[in-house]
Amino acid sequence: MVRNKLSQLGAFLLLAALLSACGGPSRPGTGGTAAGTIWTKRTSGTDAWLEGVTYGNGIFVAVGLNGTILTSPDGVNWTKQDLGTDAWLEGVTYGNGTFVAVGWDGTILTSRDGVNWTKRDSGTENHLLGVTYGNGTFVAVGRNGTILTSRDGVNWTKRVSGTDAWLAGVTYGNGTFVAVGADGTILTSRDGVNWTKQDLGTDAWPRGVTYGNGTFVAVGADGTILTSRDGVNWTKRDSGTENHLLGVTYGNGIFVAVGAFGTILTSPDGVRWTKQDSGTENDLRGVTFGNNTFVAVGDDGTILTSP
Repeated sequence: MVRNKLSQLGAFLLLAALLSACGGPSRPGTGGTAAGTIWTKRTSGTDAWLEGVTYGNGIFVAVGLNGTILTSPDGVNWTKQDLGTDAWLEGVTYGNGTFVAVGWDGTILTSRDGVNWTKRDSGTENHLLGVTYGNGTFVAVGRNGTILTSRDGVNWTKRVSGTDAWLAGVTYGNGTFVAVGADGTILTSRDGVNWTKQDLGTDAWPRGVTYGNGTFVAVGADGTILTSRDGVNWTKRDSGTENHLLGVTYGNGIFVAVGAFGTILTSPDGVRWTKQDSGTENDLRGVTFGNNTFVAVGDDGTILTSP
């Protein structure tokens, strides 16, 4: 019995030594081999600019220039879908069993599976630049302060935003929609219908916004990063870069922001940011998290995954 206990003790000490040598087990947001720190370039099969990406119903969907829509079950193998339009698509989201893609000239498309798409009447010719889903409602935002809402992705209603600024991004969290755009514009709404303009205290242009871990994070021009617990009061953070940041998401316990010249930043809390090696100089314009994987997309058909 003594020999058996000594054998078990030896095995335990050996395991402890190995973990110590490797820096211990990897945890979200702590470095090591955690998602968001190591990125791999994937073959997209297109050289079109990819502007947005989302995950839902077991697949990733990326959208971009000239009606480009790509789908993937794992972020590694991508298939180009025949959309039948050359519209420039800017954003995509998933909710209530439906993908919704938005783009220039008021384009709105919906799909149940990411493969077969139907064009919907948005009621506007303004470019739509971002879309999200929350509280049973799709919200799309765009040029000249355009805000549209829909319960099903099919029937859309124009809302009064109170601004003519270009709105580039929108998200939902903590019972609140937050839309961001030109000249430091930030709007909030509990229902997607009634919107309130918040005083950001800066004219920086936020281009993307997300919610995670009780915090809204907005990113934008010249490396701008802002955080808020409620969508009303915002604090500027040090990003460590002056490159434009174009997209941001949250998953696996970390925020990931992407931008110009292949910029990728990660943060466990939205406050402290670390630059990661993306392996590309192409602008990265969108990022999402799904199936334990981050997927970033950008110019010239660039697709990166982590881990």
